[in-house]
Amino acid sequence: MGNKRLIDIIKSAILLEIRGEAFYRKVADSSENPGIKHVFDVMAKEEVMHANFLRKKYKEISGGDKMTLSDLPEESENSVTNYVLSEQMKDQIAAAGFEAAAISAAIDMESKAIKLYSESAENAADDEEKKLFKWLADWESGHHKILYELDKDLKERIWNDNQFWPF
Repeated sequence: MGNKRLIDIIKSAILLEIRGEAFYRKVADSSENPGIKHVFDVMAKEEVMHANFLRKKYKEISGGDKMTLSDLPEESENSVTNYVLSEQMKDQIAAAGFEAAAISAAIDMESKAIKLYSESAENAADDEEKKLFKWLADWESGHHKILYELDKDLKERIWNDNQFWPF
């Protein structure tokens, strides 16, 4: 992958992260439920961390330096996953229509990010680029998994509550 192409991808990635943070922040600020507020706040903070990390990589590359990845942030998915997928959290979201709709929209956002990062990893010119985009795709896949599982559980609860099951 050429340096200009890598820079363009990193700029697109920064934009995705900024949009993700704005979306998650808006949901957190709009929710009256403290648990849901916390989940979306954590996800917003992770998007900020990604954007800041990508800005550092952009400065390295655009300044003519070789990209290094010795400073990749550690994932925090497990603590968020366990909290989000708890029965208490699912019950809170099931009663909140706005938050349920936000989860569905967030799934689409995360899918776009995963696609960009996965394709960039496949087309990477060197191991550092591949590692960066694989790391980002994996992290966003963790977000996607959390959101997908919540959405799936909410649908099943709605179907059960409304007797939509054919058996």
